[in-house]
Amino acid sequence: MYTSMKFDMEKIKKNPKTAFFASELERLDRERHDIEQTLIADPSLEEIAKDDLKSIEESERALLEKIEVIFAEEQLEEEFPNEIILEVRAGAGGEEAALFAEELAQMYSRYAERRKWNWTVLDESRAAMGGYKDASFEIRGKDVYKDLRFETGVHRVQRIPTTEKSGRIHTSTASVAILPVRKKYTVEINPTDIEMEFSRAGGAGGQNVNKVETAVRIIHKPTGIAVRSQAERSQQRNREKALAMLQAKLDAIEAEKTELQLSSDRLSQIGSGDRSEKIRTYNFPQDRITDHRIKESWSNIESVLDGGLDDMLEALSNAFKQSTT
Repeated sequence: MYTSMKFDMEKIKKNPKTAFFASELERLDRERHDIEQTLIADPSLEEIAKDDLKSIEESERALLEKIEVIFAEEQLEEEFPNEIILEVRAGAGGEEAALFAEELAQMYSRYAERRKWNWTVLDESRAAMGGYKDASFEIRGKDVYKDLRFETGVHRVQRIPTTEKSGRIHTSTASVAILPVRKKYTVEINPTDIEMEFSRAGGAGGQNVNKVETAVRIIHKPTGIAVRSQAERSQQRNREKALAMLQAKLDAIEAEKTELQLSSDRLSQIGSGDRSEKIRTYNFPQDRITDHRIKESWSNIESVLDGGLDDMLEALSNAFKQSTT
């Protein structure tokens, strides 16, 4: 007549965040069993037993509710992890493209500061005249992937460079990639498929910032993907960072393959997430930023480049929600 509530004890035990609940659930189950055995021996105690069993069931339900919350939070974090790798890379436009790539990185850095996210430089490759040829950053914080996931793609700038004598408007591009770092991997990395190189970490202007080979570069031989980390002081930590970057890249490639197989409205409205897709134009002479995916424009470029991304990110999020309903 008295039965325990249904739950997956093995799943609860295996999860580090819920394992400590398992012993309490097992204790409650033993108490229930003891009461049921007592009832078999002496049915006259049924009224007393009812209260005890009800108390056990309430305690069990309270524990399971807490466990369900933890599992739900983990599922949400798996879909929208609180850690990403952000990459910027100069595209067409030479010196101006490199300068724009660095401005984009600074824009996201300032936005991260506003959101109180943790920002770490993983690797920087600077152009001779200033700006970034390419750079990688780690960002950690609540909703970081959820809020920045639509930033992947080609960003275009139209403006008069400071070195332009005739006042002609130049068009340059830089690409951005937002790579989620998930706890569950889609692609397994075979250790025999990677090649590792070590070097001294370089600082601004190319000087060495330490005298030991702490910077790590990893090449994934099957795909040719190369990643590098020099942010940490130890070779081991840089190795871990570089592996995390590689894992994120490989998982993103796999996810992109899956996306391309879909034909949903979301892909046509928000975009495929391909870093070769032109997503936004920053037109300085007209003080206008246009997102080509949702056909919306905003003014005050300087404010946006100072980290004021909220309006654009909200518009993209709303467009995505509308396309999936």
